[in-house]
Amino acid sequence: MQSIDSQLKEAIQEAVKLAFDLDLDEGQIVVEIPKNKEHGDFSTNVAMQLTRTLRKNPRIIAQELVEKFPKEKVGIESIEIAGPGFLNLTLKKDSFAKVVKEILEQKADYGKHPQNHIKVDLEFVSANPTGSLHLGHARGAAWGDSCARIMDKAGYDVTREYYVNDAGNQIANLAQSLYARYSQALGHEKEIGQDGYLGKDIEEKGKELAEKYGDRFLAGTAEDLDFFRKEGIAFELDKIKKDLNDYRVHFDVWSSEQKLRDDKEVEKVLERLAQEGYTYEKDGALWFRTTDFNDDKDRVLRKQDGSLTYLVPDIAYHNNKYARGFDVLVDFFGADHHGYIPRLKASMAALGNDPEKLHVDIIQMVRLVSDGEEVKMSKRLGNATTINELCESVGVDAARYFFVQRALDSHLDFDVELAKKKSNENPVYYAQYAHARMCSILKQVPEWKVPNSFDRLVHEKEIDLMKTLQEYPKVVRESAKTRQVHKMCHYIQNLASKFHSFYNACKVIDQQDQELSTQRLALVKATQIVLADALNLIGVDAVESM
Repeated sequence: MQSIDSQLKEAIQEAVKLAFDLDLDEGQIVVEIPKNKEHGDFSTNVAMQLTRTLRKNPRIIAQELVEKFPKEKVGIESIEIAGPGFLNLTLKKDSFAKVVKEILEQKADYGKHPQNHIKVDLEFVSANPTGSLHLGHARGAAWGDSCARIMDKAGYDVTREYYVNDAGNQIANLAQSLYARYSQALGHEKEIGQDGYLGKDIEEKGKELAEKYGDRFLAGTAEDLDFFRKEGIAFELDKIKKDLNDYRVHFDVWSSEQKLRDDKEVEKVLERLAQEGYTYEKDGALWFRTTDFNDDKDRVLRKQDGSLTYLVPDIAYHNNKYARGFDVLVDFFGADHHGYIPRLKASMAALGNDPEKLHVDIIQMVRLVSDGEEVKMSKRLGNATTINELCESVGVDAARYFFVQRALDSHLDFDVELAKKKSNENPVYYAQYAHARMCSILKQVPEWKVPNSFDRLVHEKEIDLMKTLQEYPKVVRESAKTRQVHKMCHYIQNLASKFHSFYNACKVIDQQDQELSTQRLALVKATQIVLADALNLIGVDAVESM
Protein backbone atom coordinates (compact mmCIF):
# COMPACT_ATOMS: atom_id res chain seq x y z
CA MET A 1 0.00 0.00 0.00
CA GLN A 2 1.22 3.50 -0.85
CA SER A 3 1.73 6.06 1.90
CA ILE A 4 -0.77 8.91 2.05
CA ASP A 5 2.08 11.23 1.16
CA SER A 6 2.71 9.35 -2.11
CA GLN A 7 -1.00 9.09 -2.90
CA LEU A 8 -1.40 12.85 -2.48
CA LYS A 9 1.57 13.56 -4.74
CA GLU A 10 0.09 11.32 -7.43
CA ALA A 11 -3.25 13.08 -7.07
CA ILE A 12 -1.53 16.48 -7.44
CA GLN A 13 0.28 15.21 -10.56
CA GLU A 14 -3.06 14.09 -11.99
CA ALA A 15 -4.73 17.42 -11.21
CA VAL A 16 -1.88 19.39 -12.83
CA LYS A 17 -2.08 17.18 -15.92
CA LEU A 18 -5.85 17.54 -16.20
CA ALA A 19 -5.90 21.29 -15.53
CA PHE A 20 -2.84 22.43 -17.49
CA ASP A 21 -1.62 19.44 -19.53
CA LEU A 22 1.70 19.55 -17.66
CA ASP A 23 3.76 16.58 -16.46
CA LEU A 24 5.08 17.45 -13.00
CA ASP A 25 7.81 15.31 -11.49
CA GLU A 26 6.93 13.87 -8.07
CA GLY A 27 10.23 15.13 -6.69
CA GLN A 28 9.12 18.72 -7.34
CA ILE A 29 5.99 18.35 -5.24
CA VAL A 30 6.07 19.32 -1.57
CA VAL A 31 3.41 17.93 0.75
CA GLU A 32 3.65 18.89 4.42
CA ILE A 33 1.64 18.54 7.60
CA PRO A 34 0.67 22.08 8.69
CA LYS A 35 1.68 23.15 12.19
CA ASN A 36 -1.77 24.71 12.63
CA LYS A 37 -4.45 21.98 12.51
CA GLU A 38 -6.98 24.51 11.26
CA HIS A 39 -5.07 24.48 7.99
CA GLY A 40 -6.07 20.88 7.27
CA ASP A 41 -4.25 17.56 7.43
CA PHE A 42 -1.82 18.34 4.61
CA SER A 43 -0.72 21.39 2.67
CA THR A 44 1.02 21.95 -0.68
CA ASN A 45 2.49 25.02 -2.39
CA VAL A 46 2.27 23.51 -5.88
CA ALA A 47 0.14 26.39 -7.22
CA MET A 48 2.87 28.90 -6.33
CA GLN A 49 5.52 26.63 -7.86
CA LEU A 50 3.61 26.72 -11.17
CA THR A 51 3.28 30.52 -11.28
CA ARG A 52 6.38 31.14 -13.38
CA THR A 53 5.56 28.32 -15.83
CA LEU A 54 1.88 29.21 -16.31
CA ARG A 55 2.24 33.01 -15.89
CA LYS A 56 -0.91 33.15 -13.80
CA ASN A 57 -1.88 34.32 -10.34
CA PRO A 58 -1.22 31.38 -7.96
CA ARG A 59 -4.72 31.62 -6.43
CA ILE A 60 -6.24 31.22 -9.91
CA ILE A 61 -3.97 28.22 -10.50
CA ALA A 62 -5.02 26.82 -7.13
CA GLN A 63 -8.70 27.19 -8.00
CA GLU A 64 -8.26 25.34 -11.30
CA LEU A 65 -6.40 22.54 -9.46
CA VAL A 66 -9.22 22.21 -6.92
CA GLU A 67 -11.73 21.75 -9.75
CA LYS A 68 -9.68 18.90 -11.27
CA PHE A 69 -8.51 17.26 -8.04
CA PRO A 70 -9.38 13.52 -7.79
CA LYS A 71 -10.74 13.82 -4.24
CA GLU A 72 -12.36 10.41 -3.97
CA LYS A 73 -9.23 8.58 -5.07
CA VAL A 74 -7.34 9.76 -1.97
CA GLY A 75 -10.25 10.13 0.42
CA ILE A 76 -10.21 13.94 0.58
CA GLU A 77 -13.03 15.58 2.53
CA SER A 78 -12.31 19.16 1.48
CA ILE A 79 -9.73 21.47 -0.13
CA GLU A 80 -9.30 25.11 0.86
CA ILE A 81 -7.20 27.80 -0.81
CA ALA A 82 -5.24 29.83 1.70
CA GLY A 83 -2.92 32.84 1.61
CA PRO A 84 -1.14 33.43 -1.70
CA GLY A 85 -2.19 30.03 -3.07
CA PHE A 86 -1.60 27.20 -0.61
CA LEU A 87 -3.87 24.18 -0.96
CA ASN A 88 -4.94 22.90 2.46
CA LEU A 89 -6.22 19.33 2.23
CA THR A 90 -8.48 17.73 4.82
CA LEU A 91 -8.90 13.96 4.56
CA LYS A 92 -11.85 11.85 5.59
CA LYS A 93 -11.32 10.57 9.10
CA ASP A 94 -11.14 6.93 8.07
CA SER A 95 -8.34 7.63 5.54
CA PHE A 96 -5.61 7.43 8.16
CA ALA A 97 -6.65 4.12 9.69
CA LYS A 98 -5.41 2.26 6.60
CA VAL A 99 -1.85 2.72 7.85
CA VAL A 100 -2.56 0.58 10.93
CA LYS A 101 -3.62 -2.37 8.80
CA GLU A 102 -0.59 -1.88 6.53
CA ILE A 103 1.90 -1.87 9.43
CA LEU A 104 0.35 -4.91 11.10
CA GLU A 105 0.61 -6.81 7.83
CA GLN A 106 4.16 -5.74 6.93
CA LYS A 107 5.57 -5.59 10.48
CA ALA A 108 9.28 -4.61 10.40
CA ASP A 109 9.14 -4.38 6.59
CA TYR A 110 6.91 -1.30 6.87
CA GLY A 111 8.87 1.64 5.50
CA LYS A 112 11.20 -0.64 3.53
CA HIS A 113 11.67 0.52 -0.04
CA PRO A 114 12.27 -1.74 -3.08
CA GLN A 115 15.86 -2.27 -4.20
CA ASN A 116 17.03 0.69 -6.31
CA HIS A 117 20.20 -1.16 -7.44
CA ILE A 118 22.42 1.78 -6.47
CA LYS A 119 25.70 0.45 -5.07
CA VAL A 120 26.98 2.64 -2.24
CA ASP A 121 30.28 2.41 -0.39
CA LEU A 122 30.30 4.05 3.04
CA GLU A 123 33.79 4.40 4.47
CA PHE A 124 33.87 5.54 8.09
CA VAL A 125 35.92 5.40 11.29
CA SER A 126 39.15 4.17 9.54
CA ALA A 127 41.21 5.07 12.61
CA ASN A 128 44.89 4.18 12.56
CA PRO A 129 45.47 0.85 14.36
CA THR A 130 47.72 2.50 16.94
CA GLY A 131 45.37 2.99 19.89
CA SER A 132 41.82 2.92 21.22
CA LEU A 133 38.90 4.62 19.48
CA HIS A 134 38.01 7.99 21.00
CA LEU A 135 35.06 10.43 20.97
CA GLY A 136 35.55 11.63 17.38
CA HIS A 137 35.58 8.03 16.20
CA ALA A 138 32.50 7.33 18.35
CA ARG A 139 30.48 10.00 16.56
CA GLY A 140 31.62 8.87 13.13
CA ALA A 141 30.98 5.21 13.97
CA ALA A 142 27.44 5.84 15.23
CA TRP A 143 26.63 8.08 12.27
CA GLY A 144 28.16 5.88 9.58
CA ASP A 145 26.55 2.71 10.89
CA SER A 146 23.14 4.38 11.28
CA CYS A 147 23.44 5.84 7.79
CA ALA A 148 24.17 2.35 6.42
CA ARG A 149 21.14 0.87 8.21
CA ILE A 150 18.83 3.60 6.93
CA MET A 151 20.14 3.42 3.36
CA ASP A 152 19.72 -0.34 3.40
CA LYS A 153 16.10 0.11 4.51
CA ALA A 154 15.63 2.64 1.70
CA GLY A 155 16.67 0.11 -0.95
CA TYR A 156 20.34 0.92 -1.50
CA ASP A 157 22.98 -1.79 -1.89
CA VAL A 158 25.29 -0.68 0.93
CA THR A 159 28.86 -1.74 1.70
CA ARG A 160 30.35 -0.66 5.04
CA GLU A 161 34.10 -0.21 4.68
CA TYR A 162 36.99 0.42 7.07
CA TYR A 163 40.33 1.55 5.62
CA VAL A 164 43.24 0.26 7.69
CA ASN A 165 46.30 2.54 7.59
CA ASP A 166 48.69 -0.33 8.26
CA ALA A 167 51.71 1.24 6.54
CA GLY A 168 53.82 4.35 7.04
CA ASN A 169 55.58 6.10 9.92
CA GLN A 170 52.90 5.61 12.56
CA ILE A 171 52.96 1.86 12.07
CA ALA A 172 56.76 1.87 12.13
CA ASN A 173 56.58 3.72 15.47
CA LEU A 174 54.09 1.15 16.74
CA ALA A 175 56.46 -1.70 15.80
CA GLN A 176 59.40 0.06 17.50
CA SER A 177 57.33 0.71 20.64
CA LEU A 178 56.25 -2.91 20.89
CA TYR A 179 59.82 -4.09 20.30
CA ALA A 180 61.05 -1.75 23.06
CA ARG A 181 58.46 -3.07 25.54
CA TYR A 182 59.32 -6.64 24.56
CA SER A 183 63.03 -5.94 25.15
CA GLN A 184 62.30 -4.26 28.50
CA ALA A 185 60.25 -7.27 29.59
CA LEU A 186 63.35 -9.39 28.96
CA GLY A 187 65.43 -7.09 31.16
CA HIS A 188 67.10 -5.03 28.43
CA GLU A 189 67.22 -1.24 28.43
CA LYS A 190 65.43 0.12 25.37
CA GLU A 191 64.18 3.63 24.70
CA ILE A 192 60.71 3.90 23.20
CA GLY A 193 61.50 7.22 21.57
CA GLN A 194 59.76 10.56 21.31
CA ASP A 195 57.18 9.32 18.79
CA GLY A 196 56.59 6.00 20.54
CA TYR A 197 53.34 4.70 22.00
CA LEU A 198 53.37 4.77 25.79
CA GLY A 199 50.04 3.11 26.50
CA LYS A 200 49.72 0.43 29.16
CA ASP A 201 48.24 -1.94 26.57
CA ILE A 202 51.48 -1.91 24.51
CA GLU A 203 53.48 -2.59 27.65
CA GLU A 204 51.29 -5.59 28.49
CA LYS A 205 51.49 -6.88 24.92
CA GLY A 206 55.30 -6.63 25.05
CA LYS A 207 55.35 -8.73 28.22
CA GLU A 208 53.04 -11.30 26.63
CA LEU A 209 55.33 -11.65 23.59
CA ALA A 210 58.39 -11.94 25.83
CA GLU A 211 56.77 -14.77 27.78
CA LYS A 212 55.68 -16.52 24.59
CA TYR A 213 58.84 -16.17 22.45
CA GLY A 214 61.67 -15.51 24.89
CA ASP A 215 64.65 -13.73 23.23
CA ARG A 216 63.85 -15.03 19.74
CA PHE A 217 63.30 -11.50 18.32
CA LEU A 218 65.70 -9.60 20.54
CA ALA A 219 68.25 -8.82 17.81
CA GLY A 220 65.89 -6.25 16.29
CA THR A 221 66.60 -7.12 12.66
CA ALA A 222 64.33 -5.94 9.84
CA GLU A 223 62.58 -9.31 9.98
CA ASP A 224 62.16 -8.96 13.75
CA LEU A 225 60.62 -5.50 13.39
CA ASP A 226 58.28 -6.82 10.69
CA PHE A 227 57.12 -9.41 13.22
CA PHE A 228 56.39 -6.65 15.77
CA ARG A 229 54.64 -4.61 13.07
CA LYS A 230 52.27 -7.47 12.28
CA GLU A 231 51.74 -8.32 15.95
CA GLY A 232 51.07 -4.68 16.80
CA ILE A 233 48.58 -4.17 13.97
CA ALA A 234 46.72 -7.40 14.78
CA PHE A 235 46.63 -6.50 18.49
CA GLU A 236 45.30 -2.99 17.91
CA LEU A 237 42.83 -4.09 15.23
CA ASP A 238 41.42 -6.78 17.53
CA LYS A 239 40.84 -4.11 20.17
CA ILE A 240 39.18 -1.81 17.63
CA LYS A 241 36.95 -4.61 16.32
CA LYS A 242 35.88 -5.56 19.84
CA ASP A 243 35.09 -1.95 20.74
CA LEU A 244 33.10 -1.52 17.52
CA ASN A 245 31.25 -4.79 18.07
CA ASP A 246 30.29 -3.71 21.59
CA TYR A 247 29.15 -0.42 20.04
CA ARG A 248 26.95 -2.40 17.56
CA VAL A 249 29.02 -1.34 14.54
CA HIS A 250 30.03 -3.91 11.92
CA PHE A 251 31.95 -3.65 8.66
CA ASP A 252 31.62 -5.67 5.45
CA VAL A 253 35.11 -4.85 4.17
CA TRP A 254 38.43 -4.13 5.90
CA SER A 255 40.77 -2.65 3.28
CA SER A 256 44.54 -2.60 3.87
CA GLU A 257 46.90 0.18 2.80
CA GLN A 258 49.78 -2.29 2.95
CA LYS A 259 48.00 -4.59 0.50
CA LEU A 260 47.58 -1.67 -1.93
CA ARG A 261 51.32 -1.12 -1.70
CA ASP A 262 52.13 -4.83 -2.04
CA ASP A 263 49.86 -5.07 -5.10
CA LYS A 264 51.74 -2.12 -6.68
CA GLU A 265 48.51 -0.09 -6.90
CA VAL A 266 50.27 2.94 -5.40
CA GLU A 267 53.00 2.81 -8.06
CA LYS A 268 50.41 2.34 -10.79
CA VAL A 269 48.48 5.51 -9.97
CA LEU A 270 51.72 7.51 -9.91
CA GLU A 271 52.56 6.13 -13.36
CA ARG A 272 49.05 6.97 -14.62
CA LEU A 273 49.22 10.54 -13.34
CA ALA A 274 52.64 10.95 -15.01
CA GLN A 275 51.37 9.49 -18.30
CA GLU A 276 48.46 11.92 -18.30
CA GLY A 277 50.85 14.83 -17.78
CA TYR A 278 49.61 15.78 -14.33
CA THR A 279 52.94 15.50 -12.47
CA TYR A 280 56.23 17.42 -12.57
CA GLU A 281 59.55 17.57 -10.69
CA LYS A 282 60.46 20.66 -8.68
CA ASP A 283 62.96 21.22 -5.84
CA GLY A 284 63.71 17.51 -5.72
CA ALA A 285 60.06 16.58 -5.13
CA LEU A 286 57.29 15.17 -7.33
CA TRP A 287 54.25 17.44 -7.64
CA PHE A 288 50.65 16.87 -8.77
CA ARG A 289 48.96 19.57 -10.88
CA THR A 290 45.78 19.72 -8.79
CA THR A 291 45.38 23.37 -9.86
CA ASP A 292 44.26 21.95 -13.23
CA PHE A 293 41.17 20.81 -11.28
CA ASN A 294 40.48 24.05 -9.36
CA ASP A 295 42.55 23.23 -6.28
CA ASP A 296 44.15 26.34 -4.75
CA LYS A 297 47.70 25.00 -5.19
CA ASP A 298 49.57 21.98 -6.54
CA ARG A 299 50.31 19.14 -4.11
CA VAL A 300 53.45 17.15 -3.35
CA LEU A 301 53.25 13.42 -4.08
CA ARG A 302 56.86 12.39 -3.34
CA LYS A 303 58.96 14.41 -0.92
CA GLN A 304 62.63 15.29 -1.31
CA ASP A 305 63.67 12.36 0.87
CA GLY A 306 61.88 9.94 -1.48
CA SER A 307 58.98 9.15 0.86
CA LEU A 308 55.41 9.47 -0.36
CA THR A 309 52.89 11.90 1.12
CA TYR A 310 49.77 10.32 2.61
CA LEU A 311 47.80 11.62 -0.39
CA VAL A 312 49.35 9.00 -2.69
CA PRO A 313 48.03 5.80 -1.05
CA ASP A 314 44.69 7.60 -0.59
CA ILE A 315 44.56 8.17 -4.36
CA ALA A 316 45.30 4.47 -4.95
CA TYR A 317 42.68 3.44 -2.39
CA HIS A 318 39.91 5.57 -3.88
CA ASN A 319 40.82 4.50 -7.39
CA ASN A 320 40.47 0.92 -6.14
CA LYS A 321 36.98 1.69 -4.84
CA TYR A 322 35.94 3.10 -8.21
CA ALA A 323 37.28 -0.05 -9.87
CA ARG A 324 34.99 -2.13 -7.66
CA GLY A 325 31.98 -0.64 -9.42
CA PHE A 326 30.27 1.52 -6.81
CA ASP A 327 27.76 4.10 -8.02
CA VAL A 328 28.25 6.32 -4.98
CA LEU A 329 31.32 6.64 -2.72
CA VAL A 330 30.91 8.33 0.66
CA ASP A 331 33.77 9.23 3.00
CA PHE A 332 33.16 10.51 6.51
CA PHE A 333 36.11 12.77 7.38
CA GLY A 334 37.05 14.68 10.50
CA ALA A 335 36.76 18.49 10.50
CA ASP A 336 40.53 18.89 10.04
CA HIS A 337 40.29 17.16 6.63
CA HIS A 338 38.02 19.75 4.98
CA GLY A 339 40.81 21.11 2.77
CA TYR A 340 41.68 17.58 1.67
CA ILE A 341 38.49 17.18 -0.37
CA PRO A 342 39.45 19.22 -3.49
CA ARG A 343 42.77 17.38 -4.01
CA LEU A 344 41.09 13.99 -3.56
CA LYS A 345 38.41 14.85 -6.12
CA ALA A 346 41.10 16.27 -8.42
CA SER A 347 43.03 13.01 -8.27
CA MET A 348 39.93 11.01 -9.21
CA ALA A 349 39.21 13.29 -12.17
CA ALA A 350 42.84 13.01 -13.28
CA LEU A 351 42.53 9.20 -13.29
CA GLY A 352 39.37 9.34 -15.41
CA ASN A 353 36.92 8.64 -12.58
CA ASP A 354 33.76 10.70 -12.15
CA PRO A 355 34.47 12.99 -9.14
CA GLU A 356 30.73 13.63 -8.73
CA LYS A 357 30.35 10.06 -7.49
CA LEU A 358 32.59 10.87 -4.51
CA HIS A 359 30.91 12.55 -1.55
CA VAL A 360 32.71 13.65 1.61
CA ASP A 361 30.70 14.38 4.74
CA ILE A 362 32.55 16.29 7.45
CA ILE A 363 32.27 15.19 11.08
CA GLN A 364 32.51 18.17 13.42
CA MET A 365 34.17 18.12 16.83
CA VAL A 366 32.73 16.63 20.01
CA ARG A 367 33.09 17.89 23.59
CA LEU A 368 32.04 16.06 26.72
CA VAL A 369 30.27 18.44 29.06
CA SER A 370 28.69 18.21 32.49
CA ASP A 371 26.81 21.16 34.02
CA GLY A 372 28.10 23.28 31.15
CA GLU A 373 31.77 22.49 31.81
CA GLU A 374 34.03 20.36 29.63
CA VAL A 375 35.03 17.13 31.38
CA LYS A 376 37.80 14.57 30.92
CA MET A 377 36.94 10.96 31.61
CA SER A 378 39.96 9.00 30.48
CA LYS A 379 41.37 6.47 32.91
CA ARG A 380 44.15 5.21 30.65
CA LEU A 381 45.21 7.88 28.18
CA GLY A 382 44.80 10.98 30.29
CA ASN A 383 43.72 13.20 27.40
CA ALA A 384 41.12 11.42 25.25
CA THR A 385 37.99 9.58 26.24
CA THR A 386 37.58 6.20 24.55
CA ILE A 387 34.38 4.64 23.22
CA ASN A 388 34.67 2.01 25.93
CA GLU A 389 34.86 4.54 28.72
CA LEU A 390 31.92 6.53 27.40
CA CYS A 391 29.72 3.44 26.99
CA GLU A 392 30.64 2.26 30.49
CA SER A 393 29.55 5.66 31.80
CA VAL A 394 26.30 6.34 29.92
CA GLY A 395 25.49 3.06 28.12
CA VAL A 396 25.59 2.14 24.43
CA ASP A 397 22.01 3.31 23.76
CA ALA A 398 22.58 6.83 25.07
CA ALA A 399 25.99 7.08 23.37
CA ARG A 400 24.60 6.04 19.99
CA TYR A 401 21.52 8.25 20.27
CA PHE A 402 23.30 11.39 21.44
CA PHE A 403 25.87 11.16 18.64
CA VAL A 404 23.27 11.07 15.87
CA GLN A 405 20.62 13.45 17.18
CA ARG A 406 22.41 16.54 15.84
CA ALA A 407 23.46 17.29 12.26
CA LEU A 408 26.92 15.90 11.48
CA ASP A 409 28.30 19.24 10.36
CA SER A 410 27.48 20.96 13.66
CA HIS A 411 29.68 20.91 16.75
CA LEU A 412 28.34 18.58 19.42
CA ASP A 413 28.40 19.05 23.17
CA PHE A 414 27.74 15.61 24.65
CA ASP A 415 25.98 16.21 27.99
CA VAL A 416 27.12 13.30 30.16
CA GLU A 417 24.72 14.01 33.02
CA LEU A 418 21.73 14.32 30.68
CA ALA A 419 22.65 11.03 28.98
CA LYS A 420 22.51 9.28 32.37
CA LYS A 421 19.17 10.73 33.45
CA LYS A 422 16.17 8.43 33.86
CA SER A 423 13.65 11.11 32.96
CA ASN A 424 11.85 12.56 29.96
CA GLU A 425 14.53 15.24 29.68
CA ASN A 426 16.77 12.53 28.24
CA PRO A 427 15.60 11.97 24.63
CA VAL A 428 16.70 8.32 24.44
CA TYR A 429 14.97 7.55 27.76
CA TYR A 430 11.84 9.34 26.49
CA ALA A 431 11.75 7.22 23.33
CA GLN A 432 12.55 3.94 25.08
CA TYR A 433 9.97 4.63 27.79
CA ALA A 434 7.32 5.09 25.07
CA HIS A 435 8.23 1.70 23.61
CA ALA A 436 8.24 0.01 27.02
CA ARG A 437 4.82 1.50 27.77
CA MET A 438 3.46 0.08 24.50
CA CYS A 439 4.83 -3.36 25.38
CA SER A 440 3.26 -3.14 28.85
CA ILE A 441 -0.15 -2.30 27.40
CA LEU A 442 0.00 -5.18 24.91
CA LYS A 443 1.01 -7.66 27.62
CA GLN A 444 -2.16 -6.87 29.53
CA VAL A 445 -4.31 -8.35 26.73
CA PRO A 446 -2.19 -11.15 25.22
CA GLU A 447 -5.10 -12.78 23.34
CA TRP A 448 -6.38 -9.76 21.40
CA LYS A 449 -7.00 -10.25 17.67
CA VAL A 450 -6.49 -7.82 14.82
CA PRO A 451 -9.90 -6.29 13.99
CA ASN A 452 -11.36 -6.20 10.49
CA SER A 453 -12.13 -2.52 10.74
CA PHE A 454 -10.51 0.55 12.26
CA ASP A 455 -13.49 2.85 11.81
CA ARG A 456 -13.57 3.87 15.50
CA LEU A 457 -10.12 5.46 15.39
CA VAL A 458 -11.36 9.01 14.88
CA HIS A 459 -10.19 10.80 18.02
CA GLU A 460 -7.94 13.82 17.34
CA LYS A 461 -5.00 12.20 19.14
CA GLU A 462 -5.48 8.92 17.28
CA ILE A 463 -5.44 10.74 13.96
CA ASP A 464 -2.31 12.68 14.95
CA LEU A 465 -0.57 9.40 15.80
CA MET A 466 -1.66 7.70 12.56
CA LYS A 467 -0.51 10.72 10.54
CA THR A 468 2.92 10.36 12.09
CA LEU A 469 3.01 6.62 11.40
CA GLN A 470 2.27 7.13 7.72
CA GLU A 471 5.21 9.54 7.46
CA TYR A 472 7.74 6.82 8.32
CA PRO A 473 8.49 5.58 4.76
CA LYS A 474 9.06 9.19 3.67
CA VAL A 475 11.45 9.82 6.58
CA VAL A 476 13.40 6.66 5.71
CA ARG A 477 13.65 7.69 2.07
CA GLU A 478 14.69 11.29 2.75
CA SER A 479 17.15 10.42 5.53
CA ALA A 480 18.83 7.93 3.20
CA LYS A 481 18.90 10.25 0.19
CA THR A 482 20.50 13.14 2.10
CA ARG A 483 22.44 11.01 4.64
CA GLN A 484 20.90 13.15 7.38
CA VAL A 485 20.61 10.57 10.12
CA HIS A 486 19.41 13.10 12.70
CA LYS A 487 16.09 13.30 10.85
CA MET A 488 15.38 9.78 12.14
CA CYS A 489 15.95 11.01 15.70
CA HIS A 490 13.54 13.88 15.12
CA TYR A 491 10.98 11.38 13.87
CA ILE A 492 11.49 9.11 16.90
CA GLN A 493 10.91 12.01 19.29
CA ASN A 494 7.83 13.11 17.36
CA LEU A 495 6.37 9.58 17.30
CA ALA A 496 7.01 9.08 21.02
CA SER A 497 5.41 12.44 21.77
CA LYS A 498 2.33 11.65 19.68
CA PHE A 499 2.00 8.27 21.41
CA HIS A 500 2.24 9.75 24.91
CA SER A 501 -0.44 12.33 23.97
CA PHE A 502 -2.69 9.57 22.61
CA TYR A 503 -2.17 7.43 25.74
CA ASN A 504 -3.05 10.32 28.05
CA ALA A 505 -6.19 11.23 26.09
CA CYS A 506 -7.56 7.81 25.06
CA LYS A 507 -8.32 4.84 27.30
CA VAL A 508 -6.81 1.91 25.44
CA ILE A 509 -8.23 -1.00 27.41
CA ASP A 510 -11.93 -0.42 28.09
CA GLN A 511 -13.87 -3.46 29.27
CA GLN A 512 -17.10 -1.64 28.45
CA ASP A 513 -16.16 -1.17 24.80
CA GLN A 514 -14.31 -4.20 23.46
CA GLU A 515 -14.53 -3.09 19.84
CA LEU A 516 -12.84 0.26 20.47
CA SER A 517 -10.28 -1.38 22.77
CA THR A 518 -9.26 -3.85 20.08
CA GLN A 519 -8.83 -1.12 17.50
CA ARG A 520 -6.76 0.94 19.92
CA LEU A 521 -4.62 -2.07 20.78
CA ALA A 522 -3.98 -2.47 17.06
CA LEU A 523 -2.88 1.18 16.92
CA VAL A 524 -0.57 0.64 19.89
CA LYS A 525 0.93 -2.44 18.23
CA ALA A 526 1.46 -0.60 14.94
CA THR A 527 3.19 2.23 16.78
CA GLN A 528 5.36 -0.21 18.72
CA ILE A 529 6.48 -1.88 15.46
CA VAL A 530 7.47 1.43 13.86
CA LEU A 531 9.17 2.88 16.94
CA ALA A 532 11.20 -0.32 17.45
CA ASP A 533 12.27 -0.27 13.80
CA ALA A 534 13.22 3.42 13.89
CA LEU A 535 15.31 2.88 17.03
CA ASN A 536 17.02 -0.10 15.41
CA LEU A 537 17.97 2.07 12.42
CA ILE A 538 20.11 4.20 14.73
CA GLY A 539 21.46 1.21 16.68
CA VAL A 540 19.41 1.77 19.86
CA ASP A 541 17.63 -1.05 21.69
CA ALA A 542 13.83 -0.95 21.83
CA VAL A 543 13.55 -2.11 25.44
CA GLU A 544 10.38 -3.86 26.63
CA SER A 545 10.54 -2.73 30.26
CA MET A 546 12.23 0.05 32.24
